[in-house]
Amino acid sequence: MQYPVPANTRERAFGVESFRDFLALEAGHSPHTIAAYLHDVRRFIAFASERGASDPGHVTRMQLRDFIFLLKDLGLGQATIRRQVSALHTYFGFLLGEGLLEVDPTERLDVPKRWRTLPEVLTREEIDRLLAAPSLDHPLAWRNRALLELGYGGGLRVSELCGMTLPDLLFTEGLVRVLGKGGKQRLVPIGRKVIAAVSTYLNTTRVDLDRGKTRNAVLLNHRGTPLSRVGAWGVVKAMAARAEIGKTVTPHTLRHTFATHLLEGGADLRAVQEMLGHQDLSTTQIYTHVDRAFLRKVHRRFHPRG
Repeated sequence: MQYPVPANTRERAFGVESFRDFLALEAGHSPHTIAAYLHDVRRFIAFASERGASDPGHVTRMQLRDFIFLLKDLGLGQATIRRQVSALHTYFGFLLGEGLLEVDPTERLDVPKRWRTLPEVLTREEIDRLLAAPSLDHPLAWRNRALLELGYGGGLRVSELCGMTLPDLLFTEGLVRVLGKGGKQRLVPIGRKVIAAVSTYLNTTRVDLDRGKTRNAVLLNHRGTPLSRVGAWGVVKAMAARAEIGKTVTPHTLRHTFATHLLEGGADLRAVQEMLGHQDLSTTQIYTHVDRAFLRKVHRRFHPRG
């Protein structure tokens, strides 16, 4: 079993203290800016360490790219992400200037001028492969399956998945209660396959994980505490890799796919709006663009004048 590197050891390996001295003494930044940059750099270091980077020299451009998209999927605004990118440029520039690095991995790192306007969507075949990806010989297979089924079957945000508690599971009614943005509650229907997968997880894996520190959370990590948003993101990405899906797949991808497949099946836009928890219908209407592409494809294939 691989144990996480203690934060103080990790910070020494990544030269955080020297970077702090540089910001204060050489760059002359204000205490507020120093605190913000250190927070941003530490957040990235924790992310990179979990993916095998033991020091700055082992950080890859792909890790940096994945990290920026993770921040987007966690709901951070563009201004916050731009500050994060600026902090990373400053940090790796410092390491390069000190001779601690030969190549700056942030050389081409930037916030995209526009995020993808159309969501990445999985096909039905890709969804089937993704849901089947958790290997039953893995101790957390049913936890992973429950996460994927709830994400796709209910169209839930990653924060909603990780914040769900046992009383929120209303299986006899075929519903889950969700606490969305702004503390707004909604009820989302789920199907029999989702209920079956989550029930199996609750009666097997979750029982083994429960060590009295669950805070009633449905999804737990290997330590028996509530699964974090970053943890959920990592699970989805690992399962997508296992399913050999070439697209970028995150918890948000499951939510996009949920909405698109509903609309492709003929669901009413306002019903989808309610299930997604969108206050403004215009937010949901982005999915109609994906749906129109599907409809055009059907028209070309089946209409005599297509």
